Formats: sequence, C-alpha cells, structure tokens
Amino acid sequence: MSGVAAPLRVGLSTTMIEPALTGGRIDGIGVYTRALLEHLPGAADIEVLPFSFAPPGGGAPLSAGRALPLSFPVATLGDLLLPAGAYLDVSRTLTAGAGGDSKRLDLFHATDYRIVRMDCPVVATLHDALPVSHPHWCNPKWRRLKNWLQRRAVRKAQHVIAPSQFAARELVEHFGIDARSISVLHHGVGAQWFEAPAPAALAATLTHYGLQAGYYLCVGTLQPRKNVGRLLDAYLALPPVLRAARQLVIAGAPGWRSAELVQRLKAARERGERVVWLDRVTDDMQLRHLYAGAGAFVFPSLYEGFGLPLLEAFASGVPVACAHAASLPEVAQGAALEFDPLSVDDIAAALGTLARDDGVRARLIAAGRQRALAMRWDDAARRTAAVYRQVLAA
Repeated sequence: MSGVAAPLRVGLSTTMIEPALTGGRIDGIGVYTRALLEHLPGAADIEVLPFSFAPPGGGAPLSAGRALPLSFPVATLGDLLLPAGAYLDVSRTLTAGAGGDSKRLDLFHATDYRIVRMDCPVVATLHDALPVSHPHWCNPKWRRLKNWLQRRAVRKAQHVIAPSQFAARELVEHFGIDARSISVLHHGVGAQWFEAPAPAALAATLTHYGLQAGYYLCVGTLQPRKNVGRLLDAYLALPPVLRAARQLVIAGAPGWRSAELVQRLKAARERGERVVWLDRVTDDMQLRHLYAGAGAFVFPSLYEGFGLPLLEAFASGVPVACAHAASLPEVAQGAALEFDPLSVDDIAAALGTLARDDGVRARLIAAGRQRALAMRWDDAARRTAAVYRQVLAA
C-alpha cells in the first residue's frame, strides 16, 4: 500500500454557469462557481466532479457539468414526499462510469439555492438573506419561491458557507441557522485581473464602446438595491467642467424595476450628458478592459452579500469609492473611499475627490492592490477544501 490518501471526490453544482440557463451573462454566483471549478482541483487533493440541473424542458444541452439524474423541480418534489430521514440516492448514480465504476461522492457542494437531500454530506453556499431581510428589493413573482427554497436549503445542508461576516449574521437572524454550522469564507479574485491588458487591445475595446479613458465606472445589474439612480443624480450634480472631462459608464443588464432608470440614462444621453449605458458585456476580456480604462470605480450598492466588483477594481489598479453599507466595508477594509449611499451629496463629493485629489487616488490604488492580493481565488479554494475536510471529520 502506498499510504497516500485518495483525493476527496466532491460534486460541485455548476448550474449557474450553464450558457443554456444564463444566456452568457454570468452573475456573482456564476463567477464564484466557475472559480471553484478552476481552483479546487489544485487545493489539497480534491477531485471535482461538476454537475448541473437540466434546463426547463430539457431541450438545451449542458456544457459545464454532467446532468444530474433528476431535474430540480422533480428532486425538490421528492424531498417533499419522502420521509424526513430519507434521501435521494444520487451519489452513486452521479459517479457511475462506463466501466462500472460506482465510487460514491464524499461530499456535494451546492453553490446556489438549488439544494436537495443526498446520500452524502451537502455543503451549501448561501450568499445572502436578501429575499427575507429586504423583500422590497426582490421581484414579488419569485420572492416566496426563493424564500421557501432557501429555508429548505438550510435544513438540507450539513454545513453552510457564507461569503462575509455580514452575510453570516443575516443568515443567522433571518433563517435561524446555528452560527456554529456556518463558515465565513471570503470570495477572491483571479490572477488575470492583476495583469495590465495590451494597450492595443484596451484601445480597441474603448473605441468599440465609444469610451475615453478616465471615466467613472459602475458594474452591476440595474435593480433598486444597486442604487444606480442616486449615482446618476450625483454625477449630474458635478460641475460641468468635471462632467465634460469624465464619462459615467454603467455596465449592467436591465433587471427588475429598471425601466424608469433606463429611461433616465437614455434621456441624459440625449441631453448631451456623457452618460454611457452598456447593457450587455459578456466577454470577460472586455470587462477587464472596462476596469483598466476607468479613472475611478464607484459601487453605490445598498446591499451585497460580498461585492466581487470591489476586488476586480482593486486588482485592476483603479481607485474605488463604495457605499458604507452591508458587506462592503468588510470587503474593502479601508481600501475604498466610503460614502453614505442614501446621500446624493455624499456620493458627489466622493466622485469629486476621486477626480481631483491625486494623493487620495494614489493611496486607494496602493491599498486596493494589497487588499486584492490578500483575497485570491486559489486561497479561497484552499479554505473551501479545509471546510470539506472539517465537515467529513465531524
């Protein structure tokens, strides 16, 4: 016998990175999932097996992971109908190979709310408690469903991962999770974000979108909690000479209750304001170029379980201003200029400081890079692997 322990066989939910389900738009959960898929195999002997729930109707093919044996609605129905102590025997099915190999999974990691009982331990990453803690920021069409699914997820998972201390407190308060069953693991940023893009490629992207380097950049889906409306108000309140020198670039798809904001963005543009709305940026390299070309990154969000754009901006060498709200101060750790997200005047003051104070800009760029270097995905993957082993050892 070699004495070398076999690697852990971990099933990873990859539903949130399936093009058939996301339309090519990868949100924060998708970025997190993709990062674990990439970095876990190098983290302390982990064998990752990606699995995805099939799209509704089963017509579109899966590309990120092998298909789970049941659709999520059917599996959820099984959870409802089976006795409390029963489970869906999916582990052996998932790992059965053509040659008859039927090694069981050691553990399954669900990276979003699609969680069912399995015949192996389940670790669930719950990113926030938004539908319960702030229901007015969620689409009422899906609110009850999401609340129900997340509450059930709490009971089906042996352990929960939260991306921030803020998110963990929310999960304890609003879902009744035992704090002892939660591990707080911050997200990370990939090595590619630290690399300066080729000047010609950067210039081509900026030309494609009609941008001039040095703009204010905000990234995020247009929805009420992202607070982009107040950012627009703050930008329009800046002196004309400053608006003439710097564009405001909003990169984000239209979301729930965004129609009024979309009209305001278009109206500002029609009046000659230097406001640019990019509603579809799905190319990762172009997104990196947008950060690299910015003179400042502004994140006014009222609620984030983590706030990945902060790390992306830090790593890109861009000075950052962000809301003093939710998890953002915890993530920034002083590396961003913080403002009151409910005050248009305070946001405008931050925009002015980022444009005019070279000393503040230099300090923020240096502090942001150090913060990003301390929060890389390979480190996050190692911490995640340690949680797996802790759960299996319990």
